Amino acid sequence: MILVLVTNYYLVNIFGFNQENFMLITSFLIILAVVLNSFLSKPLLEPLFRSDENLQRTIKETLHELNIPASTIQANVQMLERTIKDEKNIKRLQRIKQATNELLKLYNQMEYEIKKEIDKIDKQQFSLNEIIDHSIEKFDDIKKDIQIEKNLPEIVLYSDKNGFQKVIDNLLSNAIKYNSANGVVKIEFKNSILGVYNSGKAIDTKNIMMIFEQYYQEDSSKKGFGLGLNIVKEFCDKNAIEIKIDSNESGTTFFLNLINILK
Repeated sequence: MILVLVTNYYLVNIFGFNQENFMLITSFLIILAVVLNSFLSKPLLEPLFRSDENLQRTIKETLHELNIPASTIQANVQMLERTIKDEKNIKRLQRIKQATNELLKLYNQMEYEIKKEIDKIDKQQFSLNEIIDHSIEKFDDIKKDIQIEKNLPEIVLYSDKNGFQKVIDNLLSNAIKYNSANGVVKIEFKNSILGVYNSGKAIDTKNIMMIFEQYYQEDSSKKGFGLGLNIVKEFCDKNAIEIKIDSNESGTTFFLNLINILK
């Protein structure tokens, strides 16, 4: 920039600045800027790119090394379960197994978050039913008297599987959390639209656009940090999934248009 400005100063002093030579001087300066940028940017930026590549490789190698001991513990626990009959030792093994599973969950979560940050998420095809069933099973202990009804055809999606699982987990969690006593959650798919309905009270109209904001909670008495729907919105925006909300006296439905990730 400094070189271009200095060149501009000398050109104006030599040729003057008028309507006739304006385009000529401007064109010359643009060409000069492009040439200088191509010669100077590579030696300046190359070390930064190399450093970023080294950091990514180190992170991947470290994650791989963390996964090996946890997987080894898990495999050995499974083998010991077949041979140990003593009740106390069985309980100890169960505690080790549970701790190892939690460690592997943390590993998978950390790996996913790092890949998301460096935009290296691998897309894959997966069953919508499989994702929904996994999420329903996950919340089986906390749904209490709430009924969950599912009406889905066999649909295959192509996207970031872990990210989409988070979306469904958060939508289902909210549908349970903000439902009424003895309420119902309905999950349906029709014409490329996935709908998640809960029979709780309606969302205040003035708050509908705010519910996707980070840390926002319409009902502060409910547990949580107000991050769930923000995660849903971030994923949907990134993967071209349109979200719509229909909220009235009979309940609230979140609609996801999955047309862009249908296999």
